[in-house]
Amino acid sequence: MSNSATSESVDPTESVDPAAATEADASTSRTVLITGGASGLGAATVRAVLAHGGQPLVLDRVAPQADVPHRLVDLADTSATEEAVTDLVAAHGGALDGVFTAAGIDSCGRLDDVPSKDWERVVHVNLLGTVAVARAALPLLESSGGRLVTCASTLGIKAVSDATAYCASKFGVVGFTRALAAETAGRVGVTLLIPGGMHTPFFDGRDEQYKPPPDAKLNDPAHVAETVWFALTQPAGCELRELVVCAATESSWP
Repeated sequence: MSNSATSESVDPTESVDPAAATEADASTSRTVLITGGASGLGAATVRAVLAHGGQPLVLDRVAPQADVPHRLVDLADTSATEEAVTDLVAAHGGALDGVFTAAGIDSCGRLDDVPSKDWERVVHVNLLGTVAVARAALPLLESSGGRLVTCASTLGIKAVSDATAYCASKFGVVGFTRALAAETAGRVGVTLLIPGGMHTPFFDGRDEQYKPPPDAKLNDPAHVAETVWFALTQPAGCELRELVVCAATESSWP
């Protein structure tokens, strides 16, 4: 069958809708702040933003491999985190279109076996660090009509043993995000991402009992990163409130 039988004829002189062109340009030229952008899902999202023509800004404790603007900060220090958000955005144009809070840590073990400081650090980084970034970014996002995507986990909606710190922090992210979405409705887009296990360094350094089994089916973080970009680039007035993204046989879902 010839191609001409199935393709439309397009007049190359036909005018393009300026509004549509502007919207397309805006979707690809977005400035997106990403926490945890030096590894794992955060690094995959940096690559996705770059691939789509956007500008990533990274907050992490270590420098990202990608040559992108960044600030080194410990998200457990909420005051330093808020300052880092403000300074990084101000140093690179002053505008912010999107935020993705990918940074996260864990400290596995039974409650009475995990040192209190390690347990509390998980909550500080995963939950309070997320809140600090959101607090600093909200005025910028409201000004731009931008969007925030937070990162919970399937263990933010399903509790398991030996993960009290992680579950507490991620259940907290779920509640925080849902409440923030209600609070900012019509002003800032807010999406809750609930990812399952992925092929990332997140599981490195754990005792074997806390690592996925050899036959576990984990997701590719690049696939999850594309859903983050999709959420960040929805048109005004359209909200993706929650996204569960996991491997087809994810054991922690449902």
